[in-house]
Amino acid sequence: MLLNPEKTLFVRGATPALLLSDAPVHDALPVLTAPDGAVPRCEGWSIVPQLTLCVVDGPGEHGLVVPALVAPVLDGTGASTEPGDMADWCTDAEQAGGAVVLSLEQLPDVLDWAHLLGSGTSRGGFVSLLA
Repeated sequence: MLLNPEKTLFVRGATPALLLSDAPVHDALPVLTAPDGAVPRCEGWSIVPQLTLCVVDGPGEHGLVVPALVAPVLDGTGASTEPGDMADWCTDAEQAGGAVVLSLEQLPDVLDWAHLLGSGTSRGGFVSLLA
C-alpha cells in the first residue's frame, strides 16, 4: 500500500524515527507503551530505508511504501529543526540497525516524545532493517 508522503515525518537521530498518520497498517501494529523511553522491538516487521522509497513490511499482507525522496525529514538531534536530507536519515537507520516506526491518528505539531511513547495512543516500535 502506498502512503502519501505528506502523512509521514522522518526524524533523524541516533535512533531515527518514522511517524505515520492515517496509515493502513495502524491496526496491525502493536500498541506502544514505552513511558521510560525504552521502545520495544516490533516483532515480525522490517524496514528498508532507501533514498527514493522506504518500505515497512509486516506479517502477512501488512506493509506500506513511502515515496521517501519527497517526504519531510527533520533533524531530531536537538541541533536543528530544519528540514533534513533523506540520505542522512537512511544512514542513521543503517547505523542504528532500523528505526522507530510510530503510527498515529495525526502527525504532531510538536515532537513531544514523552507523550508519543507513553500515552498508549501510538502503535509501533523499533523495526529492524530487513536482513
